[in-house]
Amino acid sequence: MVFSSTVFLFTFLPAVLFVYYLCPGRWRNAFLLAASLVFYGWGEPRYIIVMVLSILFNYGSGLVMGHLKGGTRPSRLTLVFSVAGNLLILGCFKYADFFIENINELIGSSFGLLQLTLPIGISFYTFQAMSYVIDVYRGKVRPQRNILDFATYITLFPQLIAGPIVRYVTVEEQLRSRKYSLEQGAEGVRRFIIGLGKKVLLANQAGLLWTEISSMNMEHLPAVTAWLGAIAFTFQIYFDFSGYSDMAIGLGKLLGFEFLENFNYPYIAKSITEFWRRWHISLSTWFKEYLYIPLGGNRKGLVRQCVNIMIVWALTGFWHGASWNFLWWGIYFGLLLILEKVLLLKYLAKLPAWIQHLYALFLIVLGWVIFAESSGLSFLTYLRAMFGCMSFADQRSLYFLMTGGASLCIMALASTGLPKRIAGKGLQKLSGKPTIYVAAKNVFLLLILLLSTAFLVSDTYNPFLYFRF
Repeated sequence: MVFSSTVFLFTFLPAVLFVYYLCPGRWRNAFLLAASLVFYGWGEPRYIIVMVLSILFNYGSGLVMGHLKGGTRPSRLTLVFSVAGNLLILGCFKYADFFIENINELIGSSFGLLQLTLPIGISFYTFQAMSYVIDVYRGKVRPQRNILDFATYITLFPQLIAGPIVRYVTVEEQLRSRKYSLEQGAEGVRRFIIGLGKKVLLANQAGLLWTEISSMNMEHLPAVTAWLGAIAFTFQIYFDFSGYSDMAIGLGKLLGFEFLENFNYPYIAKSITEFWRRWHISLSTWFKEYLYIPLGGNRKGLVRQCVNIMIVWALTGFWHGASWNFLWWGIYFGLLLILEKVLLLKYLAKLPAWIQHLYALFLIVLGWVIFAESSGLSFLTYLRAMFGCMSFADQRSLYFLMTGGASLCIMALASTGLPKRIAGKGLQKLSGKPTIYVAAKNVFLLLILLLSTAFLVSDTYNPFLYFRF
């Protein structure tokens, strides 16, 4: 089930909220667990068993770790066993066929593929489970003895499918006791509607343009068309993923949870380093806390730090999918981050802000082309087209500019904080008139909801890009 569907919006969500608020406090986690399993099993119920096994495995690992003294050999062995078990589950479903295919190609063997369907959201809930076990080992959290509460943490439907990755340490207290208020609920509704609008009104429209352009013969793609496609995908993945995160955060507020932010206007960054502080913050934080720092971080000299950065970013790319393009994408950004750290940042800081923005955006768009083109090295062909190696423009380029140019300009504006600041100043002028102020905000949100619903009813194009991760 996806958030941007009429089934979720007008059947599942109202029913869940109605029953949830009728439940006594002590039963709410149990009900959330049941509702989350229904939500997850809507698309592929057979893989609920994989999630249940992951829950039992990590719950048991946490209990064992809690009985052992931290830092001892038995506790370290338990940690290694737990992490290895989680990675084995993830590896079997996500990476097994990738390795078998490459081994067959390398040595000429004919090992059969497992052909396992990838369980939706397995990368996200596996990383959440691993963060819990590691934090128990480190003594940052106590082992959760109530299996219903732990299962609720793993399966919580607002962030189950595509994040943000919620670390147990940030919601430990909220699992036991949550505060509810009308203000929090109203903010949750507002945040959800904004996210829905991002997804349906912006991401889906950018996706239509990218889908049409990327399906063309790349060997004959004009530069203008190639750039329009790359920019469209750049906006699609941002509004798709940040919209989902907004909806997840909004739903969390409706249920009494406070999730951390996952995006902070990443396309206003002035460097690649800043971009990755603003994009998919929960994943960047996870890799920093559980891989980069344990590897030594920046504590063992510049050379070791550069090696650590490259390891982290190669694995960050590979986390996204079992395909070579994701690995090249991670290496690409790893190299850029190293280059900035060693050399570029001190020179960038001396340049005008607009040049810094252009520098970052140029490299970000190129990176998304590597990310998007999953067929071998097809991204190289697309990159050549972007730099005019085939031709500059044709009649279809003009058609795409005429039909999609205005939408892309709107998306460029929407990806900055400017609309929010303008709206904030406008509403501030009405703050002395509470009735008009509230009415203006509600009319704006209602308009987004109605437009989004109309698009959902009339349009069949409604993917979530991060479902496959």
